[in-house]
Amino acid sequence: MSRIHVRIADWQADNADLRRIREAVFVTEQEVPPELEWDGEDETAVHFLALEDEFAVGTARLLPDGRIGRVSVLKDWRGLHIGERLMEAAIAEAERRGLRRQFLTAQSYAIAFYERLGFQVCSEEFLEAGIPHVDMERDSA
Repeated sequence: MSRIHVRIADWQADNADLRRIREAVFVTEQEVPPELEWDGEDETAVHFLALEDEFAVGTARLLPDGRIGRVSVLKDWRGLHIGERLMEAAIAEAERRGLRRQFLTAQSYAIAFYERLGFQVCSEEFLEAGIPHVDMERDSA
């Protein structure tokens, strides 16, 4: 039985875990400048934490307009479908809130991952923080 579960996080109470994961994945691994990672939108976002037992290993966020982002899983936990579970939780919460259209900015290498979740590319490739990205969207039926 999987010991991985996803829950809605509290930006204040879970701040250390949310920051630890995003710092490790985006700032350290991918060398995203901290001023781009910490964009001021976290206060109004719904955050999600993936946990193995009680240890936080992944995160994502949903903004009030339906944008999903900051999907990140610590390196040692990749390949366990944690990103998919985070995305499913974010999509379900968006739908629960009546946000029929969800969208995101995907790193180009992850396009197939998001396509499996029903997203479609809706832009040309562009650079963000020096990393190739595309915009993607999905409409809930």
